[in-house]
This record gives sequence, structure tokens and C-alpha cells, in this order.
Amino acid sequence: MLERIREGSQGPLAMTIVGLIIISFAVTGVGSYLGGSTSEAAATVNGEEITVQDVEVAYQNQRARMEQQFGEQVAAAFANEAYLADFKGQVLDQLISEKLVEQKAEEMGLRVSDEQIKNAIFAIDAFKIAGQFDNETFKATIQRQGFTPASFRDYMRKQMTTEQLSSTLNSSSFSLEQEVANILKLQQQTRSAKTIVVKAADFATDVEISDEEIDTYYQANLSDFDTQEQVKLAYVSVSVDDLIANESVTPEEVLSNYQENIRAYQTDEERRVSHILIEFGDDEADAKAKAEEVLASVKADDADFAAIAEQESADIVSAEVGGDLDYIVRGDWSASFEDAVFAIENTGDISPLVKTEFGYHIIKLTDLKPQVTTPFEDVEAEITEFMLKDKATETYFGLQEAIASAAFESPDSLERVSNVANRPIIETAFFASNAYPASVDYPQVANVAFSTELIEDGLNSELLTLNDEKIMVVRVKEHKPQRTLSLEEVKATIVSRLSAEKSQEAALAWAEEIKVSLLAGEDISEKLSEKSIDVQVNENIARFGADVPQEVSKAIFSLAPVDQQNISVVTLNNGDIGIVELESVTPVNDVEAEELTATSDGLANNFSRQSFDNFVAALLSEAEIEKIQR
Repeated sequence: MLERIREGSQGPLAMTIVGLIIISFAVTGVGSYLGGSTSEAAATVNGEEITVQDVEVAYQNQRARMEQQFGEQVAAAFANEAYLADFKGQVLDQLISEKLVEQKAEEMGLRVSDEQIKNAIFAIDAFKIAGQFDNETFKATIQRQGFTPASFRDYMRKQMTTEQLSSTLNSSSFSLEQEVANILKLQQQTRSAKTIVVKAADFATDVEISDEEIDTYYQANLSDFDTQEQVKLAYVSVSVDDLIANESVTPEEVLSNYQENIRAYQTDEERRVSHILIEFGDDEADAKAKAEEVLASVKADDADFAAIAEQESADIVSAEVGGDLDYIVRGDWSASFEDAVFAIENTGDISPLVKTEFGYHIIKLTDLKPQVTTPFEDVEAEITEFMLKDKATETYFGLQEAIASAAFESPDSLERVSNVANRPIIETAFFASNAYPASVDYPQVANVAFSTELIEDGLNSELLTLNDEKIMVVRVKEHKPQRTLSLEEVKATIVSRLSAEKSQEAALAWAEEIKVSLLAGEDISEKLSEKSIDVQVNENIARFGADVPQEVSKAIFSLAPVDQQNISVVTLNNGDIGIVELESVTPVNDVEAEELTATSDGLANNFSRQSFDNFVAALLSEAEIEKIQR
């Protein structure tokens, strides 16, 4: 609870807490747990507001998680305004669904006690060391996610209440044991079959294609022969890294920077404290009286502060570890609490009563780490690198206006831009709008590369800021408009396509003849020999195995082990034809109990998810929802 005393916001989540809680933290951030918001409403749900700030926090959280997983591709996607607007719309829809579920849980009177929350927190593996709950790990982990102990407790209460609702809805989701057993037996069943692969290419020599067929195909498929518009770009780029090599710093400058910023190379004095919190409750005077009694007891000879904290403190998390709040530094806590901590002179001393907005605190200093200064020699290289980059950055920003002016004042060439930037003009190969070369694969370039200004007017682009440390000016060097290729240009392609189609048709017809012969009980060995085709015997094929092509496997497991129903002809993905003859089925009589349980649980989970989705859909259909357009 006490870490809510910390001043200043922690900012939006950088990522979600993975695997910490009972149900997933889908998109919501921690903004609503860190205090009230004066933000305007983005939507109202049955009269309750979802604020613009709520949406922004949730958006930042989800975006950060995606960027961590997928990298720069995501950043490029978010640079597209249409994509960004659609994404934020999805985030708002998710917040609306969560708000409806929260409202329904409250309406049903679902509640979670402090004891349940405490037990749930202590059970989370991410907060344990060697199998035991560790308060320091707990505090560090949730702090990285922007939570305080109090806001995390509130978040857990909401999630566990929602889980209660979900569990209530899903309590009837189950699968009959025999039903599950039958599914497993079908999945584990194996089959044996003979297969024949008829290669379409073997029939190509018998194929004839007329000029009329070629022309007909061309006219019917003109769109297939449309080329994409292409451009060849010329560009000049400048980055901070490009400029570092031109900068220099002296040893004296590096030492001076170290001395001027010595505080950056010093650790904070850290003090480890334990505390006991007596909340105000309904009567502050009674709370103070009780706090004074507790203070007297902890100052008594041989008093066990940790035991008293566990019994008396209203901070349920720290109380479990004897009131321990770990190490704190100046600037992290509210003034009154912090002043009291740093006023304690000796390890083991106990403060007088300390009043904060949460109640009265009794604080004990348990350890002290003095300030430490890193020697200059240890950070000299780091400071040098920093100063070089700092100078390069200054040069970089100084160049931007000059480069922008050069691009505008000499719009028909990059020569002046190149001279001002002292960087070369580089040309790309031709590319289409869906295949940018890596050197210019930026959303900012994509927004202008195929524009009228660059293609028709022949102008330079404006200065493009690709990121915080790189800029670029581009122009279209050459342009190839979209057009339809002539018949002569694509004739060979058409002949190849028609040949493949006719060859496959011939192979299919031949395979159907073989099927008829097999069904009639005729010997097909001579026919196969004429085509140099072998029969493949496949034994004990698993339903989801990779021993045969997927199309063949599907046919094998769809045929019946009965005469006249055990042969099939299939078209393979590569254009060849397959003939399948099912020979036998090996059933599974028994399934393992563990498999039965796992499959049953999996089916129940699927049913549960569907039930919950249907429940949310019903809430949405009955709710009064207004999305406020801005």
C-alpha cells in the first residue's frame, strides 16, 4: 500500500506483466489505478465514462508490447494514420467490453476480500525466490510495470472479480468422457494405404496449344499482365552516426564534463526501512491513540518490530514480511515520509509517529548504504562517446534547416543538398510501392515516393525526418508507369500456363481411368509400367503425420474401408494427381487417462471461451454505448 505515497506518475506501461495474474491483462493500462483523471470522455458505457486518457494509456501499453515482440515493423505500421486510427478503435472497443464485464460483476454482487488478494499475490511465481514470496522482487517487478502495491492490489481485485464472473459463466462447460474418448480414438487411429502419384509433366508432350487459345487466355486474363508502377529514387541522407567521425573532444573537456555532472556518477544514499501503518479509519484521534500505543510497544526492551508489524500494520503486503519496505532513496517518496526516514540517525532506531494522507506510520531504519562515486577512469570512455554523439547531434540539428532550404530552393536536383550535407547522392533500383528497398523503407518515404509532386512535377521531397537521428531528402530519378504487357511479351508465360493446365487435365483423366479399373478389380500394372509409375505402400499413417502429402492424408482418412468406397483421386498442391486406395484401418481401443483429462480440459476451455465471448456480445447488444467523435 505504502508505495502509493511516491510522488509523480510512473507513466504508461512499457509492456504487460506476462504470466503474473489469473486472467490476461489484455490491453488495459494502469492509468485508472493511479488516480482520478480529468481527461475528456472517449465513450460512455451505461452512463460510465471511458476517458481519452484511458484509451491512450491502453494504446501505449498494447503498442509497446507489440513493438517489443515485432520490432521496427510495428513502428512503421503505426506511422500510417489509417492503421493507427483503426488500432485505437479496436483498443476502445476492448475497453468497452471490459467495462461491461466489470459492471455486470458489480451488479451481481461479486466481491474479492483483501485476504484473497494477498493469497493470490503470494502465489504468483514471478514474485518468488526459491519458491518463497519475496517482497523486494514483488515491489521491483510491479514498479517496472508502473504499479504501486496499492494500485496493483486494486488491479488484482478487479481482475479476480471478473474471473469470478467468468468462472460462474463457465461452470457448466464440460465434455462427456465417452465423447472425449471417441475424439481421441479417431485422432490416434492409423491407416494403411497404397498411393500412386501421376506427374502432370509426363503428359505435356501430348498437349497442343493453338494461337486462338493463347489469344483467348490473354484477353480473359488481362489484369494478370498488368505491371506495377515503379520508381527509381535518388536520395541524400544524414544521420547522427554519420557525423560522429567528424567530431572530436579533448581529455580536458571530458574531465570537465565529469566534474560538472558528478552527481550522475554517484549512487544515492539508500536506506532500508520497515514500517507499521495505522490507518485513520473513521476516527483520526482513535487512530493516533492506537499508533502511540504501538509505538510504545515497539520501543520496549526486546520488542520484536517485525512481529508487531505483522500483527498491527494495515499495509497487508509489507506486514507479511515484518513491515519491510526495502531500500528507498530521496525523491521517491512523499515529503513527510521521506523526511522522517532520512532523519533517523542510526540503524535500528525508530522514528516518532509520522503522519501522511494514509495514516500514521512508525518507521524503523534497518540498513544504510552510503553514497558512492564512480572514479573518472571508469567512465572516461563512456563520457567521451557521449560527448562525441552530443556534438554530432548538435551539428545534425544545425544542418536540418540548411538542408531543407537547399531542397526547396533547388527543387530539380539533389546536388545542392548533397553539397550542404557533405553526403553522397545514392540511387535505388526500380521498385514498386509494395517492395521498398531497405535503404528507403520508411513510412515517411512511402508517403511521397509515388506522389504527383515527385513524379509529375519532378520536385525534391521536403526534408523527411525518419527518426530522431536520421533525415533524408528524396526525388524520383526515373518512373515506369503501370501498363498492360503486350501479347508478345507474355506469350511464353501463357503457353506455359496453358500447357500446365492441359497436362494436369490429361493426368486427371488418366487417373480417373485407373480408378475405374481398380474398382472393377482389373490389373493396372501394365498401364503403370507404360508411364513408369510405381505404387507406394504406406503403412500406419498417422492422421496428423507428415509421411504423405496433406491432400493424400485427407483422402486416406475420409475413405471408408469398404469395397467401392476405398479409392479416391486427389489433386496435389504441386499440380500432380494422386490416386489413393485405403487398405486397412488400425483402431485405438484405449486412451491414456492423462490424454483424456488434457483433451477434456482443452475442449472445456474452448467451450468456456466461446461462452464468455457470447456473454460479452449479449452485454454489448443490450448496453447504452456512445462513442464520442472528436
